[in-house]
Amino acid sequence: MSHNFERDVIVIGGGPAGSTVARYAALGGANVLVIDGRDPIGTPLQCGELVPTNDEMRRLCPDVPDMDDLFKTPDSAISRHSKKMHLVPPSGKPLIFDFDGYVLNRVAHDEFLVDLAKESGAEFLVNSRVEKVEENIVRLKNGDTHSAKIIVDAGGHNGPIRRDYWTEKSTKIPVKFVLMDGDFGEAVELHFGSMAPGGYAWMFPKGSGANIGLGIQRSFSKGRSLNQYTEDFISKYEGEITFNGAGSLPMSGTIKKFVKGDYMLVGDSAGMVLPSNGAGITIAMIGGRIAGQVIGEHFANGTPLEEYEKRWKKQMGKVMKNSKRSFKMGSMLFRLPDWILNMLFNRLTKGIIWRAVTCRRMLWII
Repeated sequence: MSHNFERDVIVIGGGPAGSTVARYAALGGANVLVIDGRDPIGTPLQCGELVPTNDEMRRLCPDVPDMDDLFKTPDSAISRHSKKMHLVPPSGKPLIFDFDGYVLNRVAHDEFLVDLAKESGAEFLVNSRVEKVEENIVRLKNGDTHSAKIIVDAGGHNGPIRRDYWTEKSTKIPVKFVLMDGDFGEAVELHFGSMAPGGYAWMFPKGSGANIGLGIQRSFSKGRSLNQYTEDFISKYEGEITFNGAGSLPMSGTIKKFVKGDYMLVGDSAGMVLPSNGAGITIAMIGGRIAGQVIGEHFANGTPLEEYEKRWKKQMGKVMKNSKRSFKMGSMLFRLPDWILNMLFNRLTKGIIWRAVTCRRMLWII
């Protein structure tokens, strides 16, 4: 490490992507500081909290190695283990699939990832917001500065490095959701049609209550607001709302380059969300591990940081390509009237729809 820098690595953002980068970079011998504006990390909740189990991830992303080393979700962070997924057209008559997934307690999950990173040797600075990054200097809003040889932006699609040093745009889908008390069964639900134009709505049952919400493409919304769509969908369920949340997802897939000089992007800042189903937590962690491992190797033996992009394409390139294709086709289909969507959701198309949602080729010949 050069004496000109305080650290080998600064990671901006301590969510699943950032904590995973920090964990693996520190395991590789790097001196790592994570800076996050939240305290505790993981609050406020901004997502639907659903992740596949490790066995399901092996089916969804077969080129990703060592799933059990990467994903160590503790029982304390699992609110419900669900074995079924319902894909629901406007008619309300679902197509039912086997799906092995966890509905998380997301805050507990993120805190666990922070602990893993700390156990590996990374340090965290919380309640500290980054204002900008200039060369190898990270400037905080309180006036403090920190320096590092490598700076990783894991701060989301509006992260300071992505915002100031990348010009490529991502399609962003706004989402709103609630936590609601009640008994909502065991199956996770994805709803498609005019109730969530260009996106989908969800109901993910938890151990107690459910996470219920939706995301839309504003260009499909016909002048109605996200709030109106959310209120209409949530009103279908009975229970006391205990939390209101909102966020935004980059849904056009990964951007072309994750590395520029000493800067790296990971997670939402790199577009690591599967467009066909909105999955981001596990995908960000896959990217985070690759980035962290390459950083460790960079300091140990001079591995170029661009190796991160090559390994990502090897492990996730096919899955992301299929997911982008499904999203584009879905965006066309979801412009159709609800009655046509109802006809398209049937026993003959069931396999094609499931392949699209799970990021495989929709048809075996394309």
